[in-house]
Order: sequence, then C-alpha cells, then structure tokens
Amino acid sequence: MKLFQDVPNHNNNVLPYDGIVNYYGVLWNDVDALYYLNTLLETIDWRNDEAVIFGKKIITKRKVAWYGSAPFEYTYSNVTKHALPWTKELLALKQHIEQVTGETFNSCLLNLYHSGEEGMAWHSDGEKDLKKNGAIASVSFGAERKFCFKHKQTLEKIDIWLEHGSLLVMKDVTQTHWLHRLPPTKKVFTPRVNLTFRTIEE
Repeated sequence: MKLFQDVPNHNNNVLPYDGIVNYYGVLWNDVDALYYLNTLLETIDWRNDEAVIFGKKIITKRKVAWYGSAPFEYTYSNVTKHALPWTKELLALKQHIEQVTGETFNSCLLNLYHSGEEGMAWHSDGEKDLKKNGAIASVSFGAERKFCFKHKQTLEKIDIWLEHGSLLVMKDVTQTHWLHRLPPTKKVFTPRVNLTFRTIEE
C-alpha cells in the first residue's frame, strides 16, 4: 500500500507532438470534490443537449449547461446556446483554476453524464466563437472516466483517466491536430460532472 499518492507533474505534456495537454491530477480533496459534485447536480440549470445533424434534431440523454461572464452566444452541432450568469460555485472554481494555471476564462460549458452509458463521440473544440489556440480547462467531479485523444493525421491514440476532483488543460494547437472523446462504458454506474472553462472571443 502506498502512503502517498503519485502526483502528476503538470508540466509534462500528455501528447507526443502537435499540441499541449497538461494533467494536474486531483486539485480538490474528497470532501470538497463531493461538495462541488452535489452542489452542481442540484443548482445548475441542466438541459438535455441538442444537435442538428443532417437537418434532423437529436436530443441526448446527456445534459448540458452554459455559463459565462456575459450572455455569450456559443454555437456547436448547429445549435446556439446563450450563457447564464455565473453561480458562486462556478465563479469560485474559475478563480481557483485561473490561479493554478495562469490562464483566464470567461465561460464554462458543463456536461452531466448520468452513468457510463453516456459519453461523447470524437470531436475537437474548434468552434469559431472560441479563442484560437486558447486554453480549455477540463474539471471532473464524480465517476472516474477514460478520456481519449486521436491525432487527425497519424491516428495515434493517447488515453488518460480523469479522476474525481481533477484538472486537465488543453491548449496551443491541440484542437487543430487532435480529436478527443469520452467513450461509453458499462462498468460505471454513477454520474460525472465535467466543466470545461473556455474563452469566447468578444
């Protein structure tokens, strides 16, 4: 049994080339992480996600919410969302992440995965509303899930496990060259809340 948990070196790049992904590991202890998980589940204005694919509207089981420093518009999957004002918990999380990473963010897209059956297909966050090559800070509360990267040209794959209370940061040209996804699994039965702090170009 280990007396001390291995702490990831966040200066290490998870990707071998064409981008920068830093995994900070667990930033919130079990008590704080559980508080945020429960509070976000109860207070966020969750809505089933929508996408328009080949002209057909798709409603997902996964739920989403969009918050920001202003009523930004954010369009992905041909659906436009309008940012809600920060809650005190989201603002506290944003400020902590900015202090740790040295980055700044003005918005947050939240995803609620009720169980391992819900995931996210391969994609990159390259929407025109986002700051080009800007950092995206991904915070996880709840079930530990596998997160996958795939290079768009070489098809090389990199997998990482995102822990309860952890932080992952994607930046530089990562979105240009790499896809990422959250694969579904039948081994997870508890929810996961993922927060991706971003910068919308004003």
